[in-house]
This record gives sequence, C-alpha cells and structure tokens, in this order.
Amino acid sequence: MRTATYFFIFLNLSLAMFEEPAVYPLPLLATAVVEVLCLLVFLGRLAHFATVTLHSVFWKDTKNICIMVAILLSLTDLAIYGVLRVYGVSSIRWSRIVRPIFLINFAESRQIRRAFRSIRNTLPEITYVFLLFMFSLLMFSLMALKLFGERNLQTAEGLPYFRNYLEIVFDLYVLVTTANSPDVMMPAFDFSSWYALFFIAFVIVNTYIFMSLFLAVVYNNYKKHLKVIPGEGNCL
Repeated sequence: MRTATYFFIFLNLSLAMFEEPAVYPLPLLATAVVEVLCLLVFLGRLAHFATVTLHSVFWKDTKNICIMVAILLSLTDLAIYGVLRVYGVSSIRWSRIVRPIFLINFAESRQIRRAFRSIRNTLPEITYVFLLFMFSLLMFSLMALKLFGERNLQTAEGLPYFRNYLEIVFDLYVLVTTANSPDVMMPAFDFSSWYALFFIAFVIVNTYIFMSLFLAVVYNNYKKHLKVIPGEGNCL
C-alpha cells in the first residue's frame, strides 16, 4: 500500500506536464480521469487510516484534515474547469498548487515533513539578512539610475539602458547570480571604463558578501532545526 500511495502521488504530480498549458497536452477527459482516480486512491487511503485509528485521534490530526481539504478543492476546481471548458470560457487550474500537500501529509512522508518544518522554522530567522540584501540591491539600483539614467545609453539590442528603476532592480538582481554578466554592464563600460568600478563594487558586496552570508545563515539555522524532531500532529 505504501508503494501504491507513492505511485499515485507521483502520477498526480506528473499531470502538470500534460495539462494545458503543456508541451505535450492531453485531452481534458484523459487527465481528468487520471486525477479522479488518484483522488479516489487518496480518499481510500484516508478511509483506511480512519478504520485503524480512534476517531478522536483521527480528527485531531491536522494531516488528515489537510488531505481532505486538498481532495475537496481539487474536485471542485476540476468540476468548475470542466464546466467552463464546455461553455468555451478560458480558465486555469488553480488547484495544482495543493497537489504537493498529498506528498507531504501522508504518514509515509515523515522525512519530507521534517524538511518542510525545518524550512518553515528557518524562514523567520533569515528575514533580516534578506531584508538587508534587498536594501543593498535597491540602493545600488538607485545609484545606477542616477549614474546612467541621463546618459541616453542603449543596449546591444537598441533598447534604453538603465532608465527605468524597476528594470534596473531586476537586471541587478539577475547580476547577483552572474547570469547576465558581463552583458548588463557592457553599455556603461563602452561609454566609460571607469563605470566598471560600480559593477565591481556591486558584485563584491552583493554576490560575494551577502550571498555567502545568506547561505551561512540558512545552512546554520536549517541544520539547527533539523536536529529538533517535531511532533507528527501538524500538517506541513
């Protein structure tokens, strides 16, 4: 039964690869039948838990409540989506985001729940480092706007270069990962090689200092919470 549960969880998660929009879309009827079959298996697994567990214990376990709510939401969304498709109304399957709940909240997924609880408990403790990083990113973006915004520079594609603050924030955020390096800095460098100092300072502060600090804080707090084995009563 454990193997069958894992199989249907994997099958349910894999439906996103074949539901519109998808590279290889299948007819709605095919994906709907598979999804209903998976939900019936999950419901049967939950009913099996109920028969071997005291009712007071079963209904106090929030994992079971989460699974029942996820099944109800999935069936409701599927019914609404099917009716709208019949009448030619465009819509989306918003219940896809609840599908990982089945993977997390079944009794066999104890280690996955531990990992998610550790992540959840770690998030508040890394908030200050993240806010400090975002403040640095916003300040560098403001400096870039003042430095390059009035120079009438253009990118290699002929687009305006660093004239919109939100676009600057996004470009510099990507630069933290070095994914757009050195393309994002070349228009400024071609105008004056001294502008390279701005990007060097940005990469040193945000990529080498803040990212290293952020990784250290995440790792230390995650490891600390992973050592603490929480109770099994909570979902997620």
